[in-house]
Amino acid sequence: MAERVRIAATAEGAKPSAWFPMRALSGSLLLATLAIVVAASVILGALDGWGYYTTPLRVRGYSRPHAMLRPSGSLGHVLGVAGGVLMLAMQLYTVRKKRPKARWPGSLPFWLEFHIFCGLLGPALITFHTSFKFNGVVAVAYWSMALVMASGFVGRYLFVRIPKTIRGTELTLEELVERSRDLRQEVVAYELPVPLLRHIEAFEASELPSWAQAPTWRGLLFGELALRLHFASLRRVVRRSEVAPEVLHPALSIVHERALLLRRIAYLKKTRKLFDLWHVLHKPLAYLMLMIVAVHIATTIYFGYAYGR
Repeated sequence: MAERVRIAATAEGAKPSAWFPMRALSGSLLLATLAIVVAASVILGALDGWGYYTTPLRVRGYSRPHAMLRPSGSLGHVLGVAGGVLMLAMQLYTVRKKRPKARWPGSLPFWLEFHIFCGLLGPALITFHTSFKFNGVVAVAYWSMALVMASGFVGRYLFVRIPKTIRGTELTLEELVERSRDLRQEVVAYELPVPLLRHIEAFEASELPSWAQAPTWRGLLFGELALRLHFASLRRVVRRSEVAPEVLHPALSIVHERALLLRRIAYLKKTRKLFDLWHVLHKPLAYLMLMIVAVHIATTIYFGYAYGR
């Protein structure tokens, strides 16, 4: 497996990694958050959107920004179109995943990040497009979109807990066990003191379900947060040892990766089951949302709110 990962990393020009970590998906979240903050700052601040959106609906038509920020206004319409385009662009990830052998620029993880970016920025722009006024078909379309976005967060949470190569290929249980053994050998190679190794073994044991205890949903959803807190406690304990920092720090990094990997191996079956159930829910919601949005766009064009009409 190590050779397989090394070849994949060389092909992608990335640092070798045995499995696809959560931090690999942090770029799209950061970019989307920055884009949303910039858009909100311009609309709410520079264009007086805050004053407009907080004005009661019955007198909002008399406010100065109404012609620009209303859903059919000069900017409101652009926000709706841009948000709709981003929501449609999200589906490129689905197409890419269904055609893995086709020639596409970028890897599957790249398209997943693109999917997440569009799935965050698109609903934000559409929210401003509605001018925070929800009724009729618009309300159904908007809340279906919000539901799809919320379920997307759940899917992302589960996705990153199924170990993968940097190409996005799911690893088998045998490969994961082999990788955990490799990490164990790397820790042993540092020749840490026996008391310190016992602390590490106790930490690993405390993070895994016992042989008499089946993995729980609570452990799946909140266990990794507890692991990070317990690892911080372990770090404070081992820092008091006489091991040189240049040895201790990389060893602790490997210990953390191994503990996280062992935990995801223990919860792998339950994670896959929940991820399959999530697919059953998420896809119909996404298709329903697209259908309602199509009805909304058709209605908008019919009543003459499109550009040039």
